[in-house]
Amino acid sequence: MTGTTISSADLDPRRRRMLFRAWHRGMREMDILMGQFADFALPTMPEAELTVFEALLEAPDPELFKWLTDAVPVPAEFDTPVFRALRAHHAHSRPIHA
Repeated sequence: MTGTTISSADLDPRRRRMLFRAWHRGMREMDILMGQFADFALPTMPEAELTVFEALLEAPDPELFKWLTDAVPVPAEFDTPVFRALRAHHAHSRPIHA
């Protein structure tokens, strides 16, 4: 089970590969963060943003997790609108268990 909430059947091959990669990162926390964003954004993501998202998918999990949680600054080459959308997708204004 991947956790994905969308079917890859309606996606083109590039998006299908990216969806799989987003849900199969190696670190379960990153599977959830990247996979949920991919479910939400990939179907309508413009081609130029796909290239940026592909680069994020290649970033090592520990570093990407630190960037997403503000543990370390995001390197300039990854501080893109796509990265900011990924972070905003998981932002919470209150505790998630409340």
